[in-house]
Amino acid sequence: MHYKIAIFGLREKSRFKVMNTKLTLTIEKEIIEKAKAYAKEKNRSLSDIIENYLKTLTAKEDKTRSKPLSPIVKSLKGSFKTNKTMDYKKELRNRLEEKYL
Repeated sequence: MHYKIAIFGLREKSRFKVMNTKLTLTIEKEIIEKAKAYAKEKNRSLSDIIENYLKTLTAKEDKTRSKPLSPIVKSLKGSFKTNKTMDYKKELRNRLEEKYL
């Protein structure tokens, strides 16, 4: 079963007012409950957590791509072999869910 959550508000950010826009998401009930519990445990709002996550996702990728690899990372590049059928995004999502939810 999926439930909708709405995220909206107006807040002051330094000397500028930032107008937030309402966003309605459809998310599984269990995920919402876990996310709310996590937010409460961290003394943060669910809106704040989701907003920061979206900021991270949409950050300019150029900044990370333009940095040269450190010598240690260069030496490790290509040294790890994985199964060709491994779904990297699925594995990453599972690990992050285990860690944060």
